[in-house]
Amino acid sequence: LENTQLSQLGRARRVVVAKDTTTIVDGNGETEAIKGRINQIKTEIENTDSDFDREKLQERLAKLSGGVAVVKVGAATETEMKEKKHRVEDALQATRAALEEGIVPGGGVALLAAQDALKLDAIEDGDERTGASIVRRALEEPLRQIADNAGLEGSVIVNDVRKAKKGEGLNAANGEIVDLVAAGIIDPAMVTRSALQNAASIAKNILTTEAIVAEIPEKEGAGGGGGMPDMSGMM
Repeated sequence: LENTQLSQLGRARRVVVAKDTTTIVDGNGETEAIKGRINQIKTEIENTDSDFDREKLQERLAKLSGGVAVVKVGAATETEMKEKKHRVEDALQATRAALEEGIVPGGGVALLAAQDALKLDAIEDGDERTGASIVRRALEEPLRQIADNAGLEGSVIVNDVRKAKKGEGLNAANGEIVDLVAAGIIDPAMVTRSALQNAASIAKNILTTEAIVAEIPEKEGAGGGGGMPDMSGMM
Protein backbone atom coordinates (compact mmCIF):
# COMPACT_ATOMS: atom_id res chain seq x y z
CA LEU A 1 0.00 0.00 0.00
CA GLU A 2 2.88 2.41 0.66
CA ASN A 3 3.75 2.33 -3.04
CA THR A 4 0.18 3.02 -4.20
CA GLN A 5 -0.21 6.19 -6.24
CA LEU A 6 -3.33 8.36 -6.44
CA SER A 7 -3.31 7.91 -10.20
CA GLN A 8 -3.99 4.19 -9.70
CA LEU A 9 -7.32 4.87 -8.01
CA GLY A 10 -10.64 5.46 -9.69
CA ARG A 11 -12.76 8.56 -9.25
CA ALA A 12 -16.47 9.18 -8.80
CA ARG A 13 -18.71 12.10 -7.91
CA ARG A 14 -20.28 10.19 -5.04
CA VAL A 15 -19.91 6.79 -3.36
CA VAL A 16 -22.55 5.46 -0.94
CA VAL A 17 -21.43 2.51 1.18
CA ALA A 18 -24.12 0.60 3.11
CA LYS A 19 -23.98 -2.62 5.12
CA ASP A 20 -24.39 -4.92 2.13
CA THR A 21 -24.10 -2.62 -0.89
CA THR A 22 -21.86 -0.01 -2.47
CA THR A 23 -23.31 2.48 -4.96
CA ILE A 24 -21.00 4.50 -7.21
CA VAL A 25 -22.57 7.61 -8.76
CA ASP A 26 -21.08 9.20 -11.89
CA GLY A 27 -17.93 7.09 -12.01
CA ASN A 28 -15.12 8.33 -14.25
CA GLY A 29 -14.03 4.94 -15.55
CA GLU A 30 -12.83 4.54 -19.13
CA THR A 31 -15.74 3.45 -21.35
CA GLU A 32 -13.65 1.17 -23.55
CA ALA A 33 -12.07 -0.55 -20.55
CA ILE A 34 -15.51 -1.17 -19.03
CA LYS A 35 -16.83 -2.58 -22.31
CA GLY A 36 -13.81 -4.86 -22.53
CA ARG A 37 -14.42 -6.16 -19.01
CA ILE A 38 -18.12 -6.73 -19.81
CA ASN A 39 -17.22 -8.79 -22.89
CA GLN A 40 -14.71 -10.78 -20.83
CA ILE A 41 -17.36 -11.63 -18.22
CA LYS A 42 -19.82 -12.67 -20.95
CA THR A 43 -17.20 -15.07 -22.32
CA GLU A 44 -16.59 -16.51 -18.86
CA ILE A 45 -20.35 -17.05 -18.41
CA GLU A 46 -20.50 -19.03 -21.66
CA ASN A 47 -17.49 -21.17 -20.78
CA THR A 48 -18.16 -21.98 -17.11
CA ASP A 49 -19.71 -25.30 -16.06
CA SER A 50 -20.48 -24.18 -12.51
CA ASP A 51 -23.97 -22.85 -11.78
CA PHE A 52 -22.58 -20.99 -8.76
CA ASP A 53 -19.86 -19.27 -10.81
CA ARG A 54 -22.36 -18.45 -13.56
CA GLU A 55 -24.71 -16.80 -11.06
CA LYS A 56 -21.92 -14.69 -9.56
CA LEU A 57 -20.65 -13.69 -12.99
CA GLN A 58 -24.15 -12.64 -14.03
CA GLU A 59 -24.42 -10.50 -10.89
CA ARG A 60 -21.09 -8.89 -11.71
CA LEU A 61 -22.21 -8.29 -15.30
CA ALA A 62 -25.43 -6.65 -14.12
CA LYS A 63 -23.52 -4.32 -11.82
CA LEU A 64 -21.15 -3.25 -14.59
CA SER A 65 -23.90 -2.86 -17.18
CA GLY A 66 -26.34 -1.07 -14.88
CA GLY A 67 -26.55 2.64 -14.28
CA VAL A 68 -27.50 5.12 -11.59
CA ALA A 69 -30.26 7.70 -11.94
CA VAL A 70 -30.11 11.06 -10.21
CA VAL A 71 -33.50 12.49 -9.24
CA LYS A 72 -33.57 16.24 -8.62
CA VAL A 73 -36.43 17.52 -6.48
CA GLY A 74 -37.44 21.17 -6.36
CA ALA A 75 -40.33 23.16 -4.93
CA ALA A 76 -41.46 26.70 -4.24
CA THR A 77 -41.22 26.40 -0.45
CA GLU A 78 -39.06 24.46 1.99
CA THR A 79 -42.08 22.64 3.43
CA GLU A 80 -43.21 21.49 0.01
CA MET A 81 -39.67 20.45 -0.89
CA LYS A 82 -39.33 18.30 2.25
CA GLU A 83 -42.67 16.64 1.51
CA LYS A 84 -41.59 15.85 -2.05
CA LYS A 85 -38.21 14.61 -0.85
CA HIS A 86 -39.91 12.18 1.55
CA ARG A 87 -42.10 10.93 -1.29
CA VAL A 88 -39.06 10.26 -3.46
CA GLU A 89 -37.31 8.46 -0.61
CA ASP A 90 -40.39 6.30 0.01
CA ALA A 91 -40.58 5.48 -3.70
CA LEU A 92 -36.89 4.56 -3.72
CA GLN A 93 -37.26 2.19 -0.77
CA ALA A 94 -40.37 0.65 -2.34
CA THR A 95 -38.46 0.10 -5.59
CA ARG A 96 -35.62 -1.62 -3.76
CA ALA A 97 -38.10 -3.88 -1.99
CA ALA A 98 -39.80 -4.66 -5.31
CA LEU A 99 -36.48 -5.65 -6.85
CA GLU A 100 -35.88 -8.13 -4.02
CA GLU A 101 -39.23 -9.93 -3.87
CA GLY A 102 -41.31 -8.62 -6.76
CA ILE A 103 -44.65 -6.84 -6.75
CA VAL A 104 -48.31 -7.65 -6.05
CA PRO A 105 -51.52 -5.82 -6.97
CA GLY A 106 -51.97 -2.89 -4.59
CA GLY A 107 -55.00 -1.40 -2.92
CA GLY A 108 -55.25 -4.17 -0.32
CA VAL A 109 -56.21 -6.77 -2.95
CA ALA A 110 -53.25 -9.07 -2.25
CA LEU A 111 -54.20 -9.26 1.43
CA LEU A 112 -57.85 -9.84 0.54
CA ALA A 113 -56.80 -12.74 -1.71
CA ALA A 114 -54.83 -14.21 1.20
CA GLN A 115 -58.14 -14.91 2.93
CA ASP A 116 -58.47 -17.99 0.73
CA ALA A 117 -55.64 -19.62 2.69
CA LEU A 118 -57.82 -19.63 5.83
CA LYS A 119 -60.44 -22.34 5.45
CA LEU A 120 -62.72 -21.92 8.47
CA ASP A 121 -64.65 -25.12 7.74
CA ALA A 122 -61.44 -27.14 7.99
CA ILE A 123 -60.63 -25.83 11.49
CA GLU A 124 -62.18 -28.00 14.19
CA ASP A 125 -60.95 -26.21 17.31
CA GLY A 126 -63.31 -23.41 18.30
CA ASP A 127 -60.62 -21.04 19.57
CA GLU A 128 -58.55 -21.50 16.43
CA ARG A 129 -61.61 -20.89 14.28
CA THR A 130 -62.27 -17.65 16.17
CA GLY A 131 -58.67 -16.56 15.66
CA ALA A 132 -58.84 -17.37 11.96
CA SER A 133 -62.04 -15.34 11.65
CA ILE A 134 -60.29 -12.35 13.24
CA VAL A 135 -57.38 -12.67 10.81
CA ARG A 136 -59.75 -12.94 7.84
CA ARG A 137 -61.46 -9.73 8.93
CA ALA A 138 -58.10 -7.99 9.41
CA LEU A 139 -56.99 -8.98 5.89
CA GLU A 140 -59.86 -7.06 4.30
CA GLU A 141 -59.45 -4.00 6.53
CA PRO A 142 -56.89 -2.16 4.32
CA LEU A 143 -59.24 -2.30 1.31
CA ARG A 144 -62.18 -1.31 3.50
CA GLN A 145 -60.23 1.71 4.83
CA ILE A 146 -59.16 2.79 1.34
CA ALA A 147 -62.80 2.71 0.25
CA ASP A 148 -63.89 4.69 3.31
CA ASN A 149 -61.20 7.31 2.66
CA ALA A 150 -62.51 7.68 -0.90
CA GLY A 151 -66.04 8.31 0.40
CA LEU A 152 -67.29 4.84 -0.60
CA GLU A 153 -68.97 2.11 1.41
CA GLY A 154 -66.22 -0.28 2.51
CA SER A 155 -68.39 -3.40 2.79
CA VAL A 156 -69.81 -2.90 -0.71
CA ILE A 157 -66.36 -2.41 -2.24
CA VAL A 158 -64.96 -5.50 -0.51
CA ASN A 159 -67.84 -7.54 -1.92
CA ASP A 160 -67.36 -6.07 -5.41
CA VAL A 161 -63.63 -6.85 -5.41
CA ARG A 162 -64.31 -10.43 -4.30
CA LYS A 163 -66.54 -10.85 -7.36
CA ALA A 164 -64.03 -9.20 -9.70
CA LYS A 165 -61.39 -10.98 -11.76
CA LYS A 166 -58.06 -11.92 -10.22
CA GLY A 167 -55.80 -8.87 -9.96
CA GLU A 168 -58.64 -6.36 -10.18
CA GLY A 169 -59.42 -3.93 -7.39
CA LEU A 170 -60.49 -0.43 -6.45
CA ASN A 171 -58.98 2.65 -8.07
CA ALA A 172 -59.72 5.12 -5.28
CA ALA A 173 -59.14 8.07 -7.61
CA ASN A 174 -62.28 7.36 -9.64
CA GLY A 175 -64.10 4.68 -7.62
CA GLU A 176 -63.88 2.09 -10.41
CA ILE A 177 -62.83 -1.57 -10.30
CA VAL A 178 -59.81 -1.86 -12.61
CA ASP A 179 -56.84 -4.08 -13.46
CA LEU A 180 -54.52 -2.79 -10.76
CA VAL A 181 -51.19 -3.75 -12.34
CA ALA A 182 -52.20 -2.20 -15.67
CA ALA A 183 -53.28 0.94 -13.81
CA GLY A 184 -49.93 1.13 -11.99
CA ILE A 185 -51.48 0.46 -8.57
CA ILE A 186 -48.95 -1.96 -7.10
CA ASP A 187 -47.19 -2.76 -3.84
CA PRO A 188 -43.82 -4.40 -3.19
CA ALA A 189 -44.43 -8.00 -2.11
CA MET A 190 -41.89 -7.55 0.70
CA VAL A 191 -43.82 -4.62 2.17
CA THR A 192 -47.14 -6.48 2.08
CA ARG A 193 -45.62 -9.62 3.59
CA SER A 194 -43.75 -7.72 6.30
CA ALA A 195 -46.86 -5.74 7.27
CA LEU A 196 -48.82 -8.97 7.81
CA GLN A 197 -46.01 -10.68 9.70
CA ASN A 198 -45.38 -7.68 11.95
CA ALA A 199 -49.09 -7.31 12.70
CA ALA A 200 -49.29 -10.99 13.64
CA SER A 201 -46.24 -10.63 15.88
CA ILE A 202 -47.70 -7.62 17.71
CA ALA A 203 -51.06 -9.38 18.13
CA LYS A 204 -49.30 -12.41 19.60
CA ASN A 205 -47.46 -10.22 22.10
CA ILE A 206 -50.69 -8.56 23.18
CA LEU A 207 -52.42 -11.92 23.65
CA THR A 208 -49.62 -13.24 25.85
CA THR A 209 -49.21 -10.06 27.90
CA GLU A 210 -50.49 -10.47 31.46
CA ALA A 211 -49.86 -6.91 32.61
CA ILE A 212 -49.11 -3.53 31.15
CA VAL A 213 -47.48 -0.41 32.57
CA ALA A 214 -49.17 2.84 31.61
CA GLU A 215 -49.72 6.32 32.95
CA ILE A 216 -53.09 6.97 34.59
CA PRO A 217 -54.68 9.93 32.79
CA GLU A 218 -55.25 12.92 35.03
CA LYS A 219 -58.84 13.86 35.72
CA GLU A 220 -59.74 17.32 34.54
CA GLY A 221 -61.07 19.62 37.27
CA ALA A 222 -64.67 20.76 37.16
CA GLY A 223 -65.05 23.96 35.21
CA GLY A 224 -66.49 27.12 36.75
CA GLY A 225 -70.23 27.75 36.37
CA GLY A 226 -71.39 30.17 33.75
CA GLY A 227 -73.58 33.24 34.11
CA MET A 228 -73.22 36.57 35.83
CA PRO A 229 -72.04 36.76 39.47
CA ASP A 230 -74.57 37.38 42.25
CA MET A 231 -75.16 41.13 42.52
CA SER A 232 -77.92 41.05 45.17
CA GLY A 233 -75.78 43.10 47.62
CA MET A 234 -75.31 45.94 45.19
CA MET A 235 -77.52 49.02 45.37
